[in-house]
Amino acid sequence: MRPSTATYFTWLGDALITVPDFPCWVCDICGRREYDPKALNALNLLLSPNAGSPTPRPPRTPQAGTSTAHKARRLTPPE
Repeated sequence: MRPSTATYFTWLGDALITVPDFPCWVCDICGRREYDPKALNALNLLLSPNAGSPTPRPPRTPQAGTSTAHKARRLTPPE
């Protein structure tokens, strides 16, 4: 297997997506192509329906034993 590039094709809903010069590995004997796993993961992140959307977070609740109220203390110098 040697590193190379090829055009990657995939369907996204009803749209055919083509990515030219996509990293792949090509067999020296039979010519079979295997797309690079890291490049596939990066492309899947880009094409995911939630790409660019902020992740919803549940509201924060105080943990047991902690208080959000701060008590002011006046420190007096030792006499």
